[in-house]
This record gives sequence, structure tokens and C-alpha cells, in this order.
Amino acid sequence: MSVATQTTAVRTGRIGRALIVTVLIFFALFYLLPLGVMLINSLKPLPEITGGNMMALPREPTLDPWRSAWSTAQIGVQATGLKPYFLNSILMVVPAVAISTMLGALNGYVLTKWRFPGHRWVFGLLLFSCFIPFQIVLIPMARLLGLMGLAGSLPGLILVHVVYGIGFSTLYFRNYYAAFPTELVRAAMIDGAGFFRIFWRIMLPVSGPIAVVCIIWQFTNIWNDFLFGVSFAGLDAMPMTVALNNLVQSSTGVREYNVHFAAAILAALPTLLVYIVAGRYFVRGLMAGSVKG
Repeated sequence: MSVATQTTAVRTGRIGRALIVTVLIFFALFYLLPLGVMLINSLKPLPEITGGNMMALPREPTLDPWRSAWSTAQIGVQATGLKPYFLNSILMVVPAVAISTMLGALNGYVLTKWRFPGHRWVFGLLLFSCFIPFQIVLIPMARLLGLMGLAGSLPGLILVHVVYGIGFSTLYFRNYYAAFPTELVRAAMIDGAGFFRIFWRIMLPVSGPIAVVCIIWQFTNIWNDFLFGVSFAGLDAMPMTVALNNLVQSSTGVREYNVHFAAAILAALPTLLVYIVAGRYFVRGLMAGSVKG
């Protein structure tokens, strides 16, 4: 191949890569446009928004909409802002994610390394639970929470998310542990290690990648959930999403769009930060255990 041909090929390759990067940047900006509009308008005084041209940068930037959304905005009949409901979401998400992830890891361990008669049926039922629509379980779950004395409470909402998340977490860990060498478990059993010792000392230490996937998936679903929150949470146990809806719906007179934009960003900020910090680990975890050997 001549030098001129090589130079032409290199130049063509650079042009192609530049074109691909340009197209990707365009789609990224297009995808981020709604977030940009929300952020810009959350920093504007209300007269600038009602005056039109929502795409313009703020002439007099202010953080008052953010302060109002966080601490003084009218939500229902109370001017509390999103602060107490943000705490409710944290108190709901952390134990729900931790419990469902640990139970999923334990289920995956049992279904792959301690198989028993009917284990395929058990896994099939857990997998089937992942495809049950939320709306179908509302009435039975409300009845069960009432009988347990957990209706309208934060522990009741945690229980709902744990029950609904076990199927997904079991699926993740079961597929991950299926690629783990069973010979190591058998060797540990010969050395005298018991059920839980093998789980804590051998299985859990190598479960980091899939645990990250499960935690991100569960955190996102539970934090963004609205249906269970509005159905099972009382006034004092409302999560962030329900409070955000009440904030928008409780506005009277002139709607404070800047406060609404700021509140929406505050509600979405935790999941956004989780994906920014741990997004690459999510992809690695999905790939881990996908091939055996």
C-alpha cells in the first residue's frame, strides 16, 4: 500500500470518527435539553418565566426557588417544603435496598449451590413475580398491611418494596452465582464450612459487581416509585415523589413554575448522582458472570 493511500485511509478514518462524535454530542445535548430548561428556569424569578422565552438565560439569577422548594413551599395544607419528605425517602430506600439485596443474594446462593427438590419451581415463581403489574397487588397488599398494623407507615412501605424487589435481586444473584465454580463450595464443605460461613466468606466477597447492579436498580426503582407511595404512605410517611406531586397540585393562583422546576431537580438529584458515580460499575456488573470460565 502506497503512502498516499495510507494517508487517505487515515484521513477518512479521522473524518468518520469526528462525524460519529459530532452525532453523539448532538443526541446527548438533545437528551439533556429538558434538564437544562428546568435548571435555567429554576434560577429565574417568576416574572421572567411568565414573561415568555423559557429558553433564555436568567437575567437576575436567584436561589430563592430552591430555598422555597426545600423548606417553605406549600405541600398540601402544610408549608414544609420537600425537606421532611426527602428524609422519608432516605429512611425508606436504604433499608429496603439493603434487605432486598441481602435476601436476593441468599436466594441466589441457595438456588445455585444448595439445590433442593423443586428449586426450579421456586425460582420460576420468583421470576414470575417480576412481571406482576403493580396495580394487581394494591388491594391484597393494602389488606395485608392493615392486618399487620403497618398501614400508612414507613415500615409498611419498606416491606412493600422489599417484597416486590426480592424477585429482581434473586434473578441477578442467581444468574451471577450460576457461573461461580461449584467446586470451591464443595471444597469448603469438605473442610467443614457450614451454610452461612460459605455464604459470608466465599460468596459475598466476590459478589461486588452484581451487588452494585442490584443496588443501583433497586435504589432507582424505589426512589422514583409513586404508585406504592401514594397508595400505602400516610401524611407523615410520604416519600419524595408523592410530596413533589402534591407540591405541584396544591398551587393556587399563579403557579410558581420556578419552584416546581427546582423541586423536580431536587427529587431527581439522588438517582442522577448514583448513576454519575456508579454508572460504569453498573455496566461492568451486568457483564460480570455473563460468560462462564
